[in-house]
Amino acid sequence: MKKLISLSAALFFLILSFTMHAQSKTGVDFFAGKWNVLITGTPYGDLRRVYVLEKNDNILTGIVQDSTGKEIAKCSKVEVKDNEVTLYYNALGNDVSVVLTRKDEDHVTGSALGMFDVKGERIK
Repeated sequence: MKKLISLSAALFFLILSFTMHAQSKTGVDFFAGKWNVLITGTPYGDLRRVYVLEKNDNILTGIVQDSTGKEIAKCSKVEVKDNEVTLYYNALGNDVSVVLTRKDEDHVTGSALGMFDVKGERIK
């Protein structure tokens, strides 16, 4: 009888472990990596940028690249909330702020300077 109870308990925990879902990443862990981003409707036309965000001691640092991989700027400041990151940098003689908001595991939406729409995708 004890063997049957032990076997039943083991089987229950095995099934339970298969039904558990891993928690999705948030904050610094989610945004760390490379992001291919399209900023639409700017005076310079639609801009494609790659944001490379690196995690260092639970803080993000970043650089901005053009679509060819050439570095445009370093982020002077990166602010992270659970599902949102704000990047600050200087490009084309302008101070720029870009807000990226998590849409799903590999996509973000947001705005640049509070005026221009932003869509992005994680580069794997």
